Amino acid sequence: MPTPLYKKIKKRIEETGFTSVSDYVTYVLREVLASLEEEEKEEAFTEEEEEKVKERLRALGYLD
Repeated sequence: MPTPLYKKIKKRIEETGFTSVSDYVTYVLREVLASLEEEEKEEAFTEEEEEKVKERLRALGYLD
């Protein structure tokens, strides 16, 4: 890890309950990965559903 980044993180954790840079980095990475996994699960429509919506919009004259 670059020293300037380490120092920034060390300063940031002084205001938290984290006791080490390693603990903080592990927490942040877990949160980021969990968030990305959740976003992947929450796709608004499957490809099939999206095609059905497009067909309905075409039938209503909203799409060409």
